[in-house]
Order: sequence, then structure tokens, then C-alpha cells
Amino acid sequence: MSSRTDLLAWVNELLQINYTKVEQCGSGGAYCQIMDSIYGDVPMNRVKMSAKHEYEYLANFKVLQNVFKAKRIDKPIPVEKLVKCKMQDNLEFLQWIKKFWEANYGGQGYDAVARRKGAALEPPATVAPVPTSRSTPGVAGGNRAGGRTPLGGFRSGSALSNEHVQQLQAQVAELNGQLEGLEKERDFYFEKLREIEILVQEQIESTEESGKEESVVFGKIQKILYSTEDGFEVPEQGVPVDEEETF
Repeated sequence: MSSRTDLLAWVNELLQINYTKVEQCGSGGAYCQIMDSIYGDVPMNRVKMSAKHEYEYLANFKVLQNVFKAKRIDKPIPVEKLVKCKMQDNLEFLQWIKKFWEANYGGQGYDAVARRKGAALEPPATVAPVPTSRSTPGVAGGNRAGGRTPLGGFRSGSALSNEHVQQLQAQVAELNGQLEGLEKERDFYFEKLREIEILVQEQIESTEESGKEESVVFGKIQKILYSTEDGFEVPEQGVPVDEEETF
């Protein structure tokens, strides 16, 4: 398999672009033009090589899917993974597409810039940004004098508002799910530590009552349980604190 450095050098030379990361292929534009270098009939006028938004990424992959279907290429395209611009997912797909190119490219000359009709090309972002009120398309300078985005959503007239709201809602739902899992894990380990603490305390009190010498092991365990770090101090005595928050 080709390394990331080799793949980037190959893509940049073939397509006359200046990608610096494999993740930038997640915009879909490079994949489309690689296929165009093989067949010469990809509708490049529909490919946004400087895509900045996820809806543009998805549009590029729609073009790529149509090419695969028309050429009867039996290879699933993991669009949902690729558009997230993760290095490993795009590295694996780029390795496959390079092998496909090597097996099918006829050696004919390919003018990548001409196929893009000389359009200005900027490397795509590795994460598709979600527009905010400061970067609303069509507003000079990013802000409209006296205008603010309503709390309920985006300005009326934005063709992308519903899609962006759905993206944000999905992100919130995912984060809430992760938070719930972390809280359950925290409670699970807290209960275990609490049981150990009670057991150690009972053993120490038992040795004190019987007049026996305190167990060195239990003393060390208790010291570990009560040790602190900077920024995570045990509250002062007499100050009521929720045990869950203290943990």
C-alpha cells in the first residue's frame, strides 16, 4: 500500500492541486477528478473542487456514485465516513482508488486544469463548517447591520437552514448519548471505590478495637483513596458537598 506522502504527491501531480492532507479528499472533488482522468466523461462542471460545506461534499459524492454506477464499478463508497474527513477512512479509499487508477488508466495525457475550466482552486477544509450568523452566505462582511439570528433558528430565506438545524440536532443528540455513557461509567467506578473505602475503614477500626497493630496494607490503600491532585481537592470538613460532584 502507498504511504500518505506518496498518495498526496500522486494526487497533487495528477490533478495539479495542492492538498496537504489526505483528509482533504473527504470533500469528494479529488475522487471525482481521478475517475475523470481515467474515463474523461465525468461531469466536472457539477464537481465543486473547492467545497467548504458538507452539502457540497455530499453533492460531489453523488457525482462519484453515478460514475461508479455508470461504469459498473462494484465498490461501495462509504460516503458517511468519508465526508467526516477522517484520515484513516480517506487513506483506505484513496489507496483503493489509486490501485483502480493504475489498473485502468490508459496513459493518455490529462489536463486537469482544463477539465476544471481553469476555475480557481482552494484546498477544501478538513471539517465542513456549519455556517453561523457571522458567516451567513450572501451577507457582506458576515454581519448585517442591526440583524441577528432569531433564537428559534436561522434567518428566513436561507435554503440551507433546515439542513443545518438537523446537523446541529444530530450533534447534540450524539453528545448527549456520550455524556450519558460517561456518567454511567463514572457512577459504576465510584460505587466500587466506595465499597473498597468502607471495607478498608471497617478493617482498620476492627484492628484498633482489638488492640492489634494496624495493617500496613490497609493503611496504604486508605492513603491512595484519600490522595488528591492539584485542582481536585477534598472539600473542607463541615462543608456539605454532593458526593457525586466531589467524585
